[in-house]
Amino acid sequence: MSQNSKSPELVLESSLQFYFFDQLQEINRKSTNPLPSETIYYSSIVMDKFGDSAQLFETVEGKVREKILGIKLLESNNMNREQQKRTLKDIGDTALLICGYFSDSLTKKLVDTRYYQELGQIAYQRLDSHIPSFYEMNSFYRILSASFENLTTLMSIMSRKSMSQSSQLSDEMILVVNDPNKLKAS
Repeated sequence: MSQNSKSPELVLESSLQFYFFDQLQEINRKSTNPLPSETIYYSSIVMDKFGDSAQLFETVEGKVREKILGIKLLESNNMNREQQKRTLKDIGDTALLICGYFSDSLTKKLVDTRYYQELGQIAYQRLDSHIPSFYEMNSFYRILSASFENLTTLMSIMSRKSMSQSSQLSDEMILVVNDPNKLKAS
């Protein structure tokens, strides 16, 4: 490789959550209306949690399927307080990730991003009544609900940026050959 060639950038982070936080914080700093760091931090935790794709799905009667957030929101009304907190948090977090990082996946669905955004906002608003203070911020989940659209925009920008970098990397793929005798030049 010549000295003029660009080598792929190596990113060192101690965790996926810190990587997401750094990326979101960088985009947030460029915003005309930056969001509080606490909401950026929370979003990075959500993204890290869903780094395990199994978190996006649920198992019902032995079958894995996508979470049906609207039904879960309705069912949460009949749950005890602890179940409601867990369910509302899951609905809000799932909607945040879908509307933000995976918003392009909704283009072929019956419902659009706006539907999931409204579900997420409602879930976080209701969660605020159960957890009125979080990260030493009063009304944290109400603030998160009000910031939902801006947060998903940041996440969407990050998603596009990472997809763009990944397509650039595929153009700069490095060939690794275990047996140099099998390498042929044409």
